[in-house]
Amino acid sequence: MIQIADIREWRTHDVVDAAGHKIGTLEAVYVDTSTDEPAMATVQVGLPTRHRLVFVPLNGAIAGPGYVKVDYDRSLVKKSPAIGVDDVLPAEDEAAVFAHYGLPYQPGANGERQLARR
Repeated sequence: MIQIADIREWRTHDVVDAAGHKIGTLEAVYVDTSTDEPAMATVQVGLPTRHRLVFVPLNGAIAGPGYVKVDYDRSLVKKSPAIGVDDVLPAEDEAAVFAHYGLPYQPGANGERQLARR
């Protein structure tokens, strides 16, 4: 697992899929609020005048020189629920991000968010 202090250093570096294809640029890291461990990252994709942020899970991610390699195919990541570059993921949209990757979604006992940006 990538440590949170380490992954912050990779902001603005390339994010690549398991085959080495570039997906986009690492924008931010989201931690699981129950464990405070890195859970998702936002990746900036799109044309220079029409950027958007897509989410990708960090389970199994590997940091290399100048890149972060994720276990998900580029086409799957680019179809992930997205937000604008200046937007925040609404709490009610969190479950859709997890569902896109077939991952279980567990909000807190009192309905707290599962993801928090760091």
